[in-house]
Amino acid sequence: MPGAQRFRHSAPDWRRNRRATTSGGSMRTSDKGIAFLERHEGVVLKAYRDPVGIWTIGAGLTAASGVVTPRSQMKITKAEAGRLLGLALGRNYEPAVARTMPGANQHEFDGAVSFHFNTGAIAKASWVRAWAERNWSEVERRIKLWKKGGGRVLPGLVRRRQEEFNLIRLGDYGAGVAGQSPTSERARFVVSVTPAEIQAMRVGFAKLGYKVGEDPGGIRKAAVMQFQRDHDLTIDGLIGRATLSTLQRMLDARAKAGQDGAVGGTAAAGTAGAEAFNIAALPDWLIWAGLGLAVVWVGYRAWQYRDAVAAKIQTAAPATARFLRRF
Repeated sequence: MPGAQRFRHSAPDWRRNRRATTSGGSMRTSDKGIAFLERHEGVVLKAYRDPVGIWTIGAGLTAASGVVTPRSQMKITKAEAGRLLGLALGRNYEPAVARTMPGANQHEFDGAVSFHFNTGAIAKASWVRAWAERNWSEVERRIKLWKKGGGRVLPGLVRRRQEEFNLIRLGDYGAGVAGQSPTSERARFVVSVTPAEIQAMRVGFAKLGYKVGEDPGGIRKAAVMQFQRDHDLTIDGLIGRATLSTLQRMLDARAKAGQDGAVGGTAAAGTAGAEAFNIAALPDWLIWAGLGLAVVWVGYRAWQYRDAVAAKIQTAAPATARFLRRF
């Protein structure tokens, strides 16, 4: 694709090379710990926006990682995604876990790295004190408190915290990606999901106008591929982090557009019903100021969800859609 940024990494096994560079006895995430982390984060080789609009690539890496600055149309290889994850862990996450949990066993360290990678809160998490005391019932209770995102409980975080506890306590790295087996007509999940989450995805895709099919245990591959095509994602029919993040972002855009309309409608109805209020009596400058604020607000919403706007207009105005996706 024109303008796409590609990185190549010649090492056949980045994990082996990463272990070879370990020095000074510093503890590092094991291969199984890396696989556990990648299973929860997903590994996406083309940059995408997370639900709040931040460019992301690889195993959930943003510019804040300090190892890559994702941007529109950026692509990386699987090997490069692994190398970047290794750099991010070594610089930003493993040292903090090693300092906070001295003497941890490898599986305890791996579970704590997953937690810290997701929350950035290893230094203040109260479950760590319970771990030091080997109070496992408190470790389980307290780690499960970290289950909210955007102010609401997220099923994916509930499951992740349970699996992290199982890893820390029992050394259980899990059995891989859960979910229904794919068929030729059904999209395959490449991140762990539950039946309830599959149902929520079906509802979400349907709200956006995609025909998910009659099978309650999955989603039509053709619908997923059309969604990916409409939103400039990799068109592979696989439901992973990029597709799910984009789905959530498009649903948020739809909901906020509805809220803005409802607020406007309520205001209009209130104005029409208030007999004592006469808009003609208002000074011209105040009327124009109000209209100006309304235009600014609509413009702000449109820019905030410019990727959603791009998806709507790409057939009629492909050049404008490409321009909006650059930012």
